[in-house]
Amino acid sequence: MNFKLNKKSISNIIFVIAIVVLLYPPSREWFMRQIAFAPSVTEVEKSEKLSSYDWDLKGLNAESINFKELENKVIFVNFWATWCPPCRAEMPMIQKLYADYKDKVAFVFVTNEDWPKVQEFFNKNNYDLPVYNATSAPPNSFTKTNSIPATYVIDKEGNILIAETGSADWNSNKMRKLLDELVAK
Repeated sequence: MNFKLNKKSISNIIFVIAIVVLLYPPSREWFMRQIAFAPSVTEVEKSEKLSSYDWDLKGLNAESINFKELENKVIFVNFWATWCPPCRAEMPMIQKLYADYKDKVAFVFVTNEDWPKVQEFFNKNNYDLPVYNATSAPPNSFTKTNSIPATYVIDKEGNILIAETGSADWNSNKMRKLLDELVAK
């Protein structure tokens, strides 16, 4: 059988691959990781100040806290869910960042899912990020989007330097440099 690749055959193959990537969740996550960029950083002068630190968080695998306890610290807040492909795509990058910065930066991962569901996902992927359920309304600064993942990086003075929706490369050199600078201040 003589098989020749012509333009139509190539475009059909590309179309089938695109459908597989869109419909098969693991390939979607892989694809999102490949196209993830470092998040955009806002200059302090142009950044929004965190509206309030009054926010109760029930720890699922961490101690329950009031967000006020994190005031004057560098904070990394991520709203996510186990069923969200972009959230799942960025988790390996966040886990690497967390492993290196957990003693210098306050990490807060907020979900509305219960612990057994999160624990199953974490065990399957070897994650150990601190996860919380919100038990009171989050600060207004965090309610400007309904999309997840939504991630915020806040400096020690309460300036929101990163407000990113969608998957991003949180383990980038740019991100690590920013955290190093914020922690050193």
